[in-house]
Amino acid sequence: MKRTSPPCLLVVFGASGDLAMRKLLPAIFHLSGQDLLDPSFTVLGFARTVMDDNQFRQHAVEGLREHIRAEHNGGLDEQRIDDFAARLFYQAGGYDDLDAFQKLAQRVETLDAERDTHGNHLFYLATPPNVFAPITQLLKEVGLSAPHDGSWTRLIVEKPFGQDLASAQELNDHLQSVFEEKQIYRIDHYLGKETVQNILVFRFGNGIFEPIWNRNYVDHVEITVAESLGVGARGGYYDKSGAIRDMVQNHVMQLVALTAMEPPVTYDAESVRNQKVNVLRSIQPIDPLEVNKWVVRAQYSAGDVEGKRIPGYLQTEGIPPESTTETFVAWKLEIDNWRWNGVPFYLRTGKALPSKVSEINVMFRRPPLMYFGNRNGRRQHARNSITLRIQPDESIILSFDAKLPGPQIDVEQVNMDFTYSKTFGENLAEAYERLLLDAMLGDSTLFIRRDETELAWDRVTNVLEGWQVQEEVLKKRNKQLQLPQYEAGTWGPLESEDLLARDGHHWKNA
Repeated sequence: MKRTSPPCLLVVFGASGDLAMRKLLPAIFHLSGQDLLDPSFTVLGFARTVMDDNQFRQHAVEGLREHIRAEHNGGLDEQRIDDFAARLFYQAGGYDDLDAFQKLAQRVETLDAERDTHGNHLFYLATPPNVFAPITQLLKEVGLSAPHDGSWTRLIVEKPFGQDLASAQELNDHLQSVFEEKQIYRIDHYLGKETVQNILVFRFGNGIFEPIWNRNYVDHVEITVAESLGVGARGGYYDKSGAIRDMVQNHVMQLVALTAMEPPVTYDAESVRNQKVNVLRSIQPIDPLEVNKWVVRAQYSAGDVEGKRIPGYLQTEGIPPESTTETFVAWKLEIDNWRWNGVPFYLRTGKALPSKVSEINVMFRRPPLMYFGNRNGRRQHARNSITLRIQPDESIILSFDAKLPGPQIDVEQVNMDFTYSKTFGENLAEAYERLLLDAMLGDSTLFIRRDETELAWDRVTNVLEGWQVQEEVLKKRNKQLQLPQYEAGTWGPLESEDLLARDGHHWKNA
């Protein structure tokens, strides 16, 4: 059964910015090309940039031509572009300007009547987080935060959801003073990726795997979210964030929750999110004084990645030469529950690594006796594993031992793999397509609840506090923290390898 949006008006704050042009409008264009949007569906852009409707439409079409998947859904048919542009409208104004928001409210009322949107409103904050509070407060003051007469009103909030636990709680308190929790859709685009959603199908839709998905069979789990690019022109922003805030608190923690969660009672938003929350609650908090035992941080130095020379982080424009912001994090994490007790989860993410790849490696216990050796006569060979690759080359790979052809029994590890592109074609739906449609339909399964956000921040804040204690101790000794370095184009510092080697393990690199 096709899931089609109800009539609604999507108001995009920050509509002239990169996210709207690169991701949101192309996603809406693809949804319209699949006839998944109601004929009355309308977009109203709002931003500081002064434009009228026609200028915004021209800007949007230019963005489509640059970012759209032209081979998908009939390509860039000119009639389709014209029909799509006719859905777009624009209102200029400041994010803290009451008069501008009063004009916005009047425009919304006019478009509701002209476009027959039934008063259903979806507000999207595609803006820097420092204007989340003023935008939502003014929406309340002009009467746009509450639904009327059987309609609905929802709010999509982009990450980051705060900078630590205290700021996340403050933001959530503010949002809930304006909207009810059921109206708030905190978006993490990773959850819209087909291969991330497939984690649940793989685990709970196949009787062969779930019985072995526990401490009796799994030795350890490795989760890698690697980026091949350096910080580039984003140095000023990145230096205030770092890898743990930018990636671990959201993307990586969500992958942990989906990998480790218990089967939900039913497949609905509350049941799925309840189980994810249980996982996050079960993550063993780190004593800040013991942070070095569990977490490694580092910065990249100059090196070559995919044939391109990348300057070191500290030599990048916008980065203070004394910066202690990490570009790489590795974390040994333990989950204290019945299913996973004693099974370490090793997490790592970083910039300027050899390749852009996101994957989960579930590494299984070895058999009690190793009868067979490899061609070198060694009986201790690679573990069986399941790799859930999220990007690129979206796939699921089962690695196991097989006999080499020949007169003697020599063993070598082989792979059986399922690749999305080979089975279903090249054009997977973009994450924002699924998430925007879900928000219009009121399905919050793939969005993040308040308690999820704050539990993830609580565990990350333990680490941040530990790092702060380290720096304060060094400062009292008149010393400056020097982070471990790793050459750009390598898989991180030696300390990351040591984190696993202490337990007799090693990273499985893509």
